[in-house]
Amino acid sequence: MIITIISAIFVFGLLVLVHEFGHFFTAKLTGMRVDEFAIGFGPKIFSKKYGETKYSLRAIPLGGFNDIAGMDPSDNQAGDRGFCEKPVFSRMIVILAGSAMNFVLPVLLFFGIYATVGVGKVSTEPVIGGLISGMSAEKAGLKAGDRILTLDGEKISTWQEILDKTKTLEPNKSVPLQYERNSQVTETFVTPKFDESSKRKLLGIQSSVVYEPKSLGESWTAAMDHTKKILLYMLDALANLFKAPSEAELSGPIGIAQMAGQAAETGLIPLLNFAALLSLNLGIINLLPVPALDGGHFVGLAIEAVRGKPLGAKALMYTQRAGVAFLLMLTLYATTNDLIRVVWK
Repeated sequence: MIITIISAIFVFGLLVLVHEFGHFFTAKLTGMRVDEFAIGFGPKIFSKKYGETKYSLRAIPLGGFNDIAGMDPSDNQAGDRGFCEKPVFSRMIVILAGSAMNFVLPVLLFFGIYATVGVGKVSTEPVIGGLISGMSAEKAGLKAGDRILTLDGEKISTWQEILDKTKTLEPNKSVPLQYERNSQVTETFVTPKFDESSKRKLLGIQSSVVYEPKSLGESWTAAMDHTKKILLYMLDALANLFKAPSEAELSGPIGIAQMAGQAAETGLIPLLNFAALLSLNLGIINLLPVPALDGGHFVGLAIEAVRGKPLGAKALMYTQRAGVAFLLMLTLYATTNDLIRVVWK
């Protein structure tokens, strides 16, 4: 539980810091006045003012904000340094900068991993790299690093042999598994379960990963390519989500925290990889044309650029309320999924 909480705070904090820094940096760059740069919500834990900006850390690490003067045109106290007084193009840059930084972060994280540790590849050795929470292997006492020697009495020499043997096992029937840990051989029993989503039998184990060192140039190229592949995959998944919304399995803060904890239990590199994936996800979601999100704000600015004047106060108020209501319902739905999956399952 402690690992889950710490890793969740780390991941949420990193993503929020990067996202809000994008807004902050471009607001300063375009001459806007930023009254506060905050990480988290709720009561202040720490607050310090440097120059005209107050920097604060707050108690609830699930977000953050920039208090940019003049975001509300009716309450602009910064004159021509207010957000509303800046050219539309400058305001567009500030709005898009948060998501842009969420796309930059994964490249930097992957580059750092590849340049220091290497590019990870699935190992062919029958060594457990991770466990799926709540499944048979975890309940049987297996741990990451265990080498599987036999499965249902059959000798195991490679990871592929584990996969091939698992296909032949009868679902929900316990079979013996022999493994080696710290030069000590132990036998336990595992029960394969049929997974409906993947249409295959699972023990709840994941293969280990080996890392191949790369040069700085190779690491940068690999980081760019890997980020691009994941981004395209996520966009495809988002398109499928809109095609079949009833099949979506959304996770809220509880589910994300659990996944962060599971990643942290297997090491720092998996946790950084998870942070990179979540950062891309956050960047994409924030660009959706939904009022109250950056994408919705950008659409409003685009409309202003075309018609030569901003939306009326009432139109803006109604669209913002609709956007907030939509996000609240989505969050409630995702949190309900989390509770069912994590707490009550």
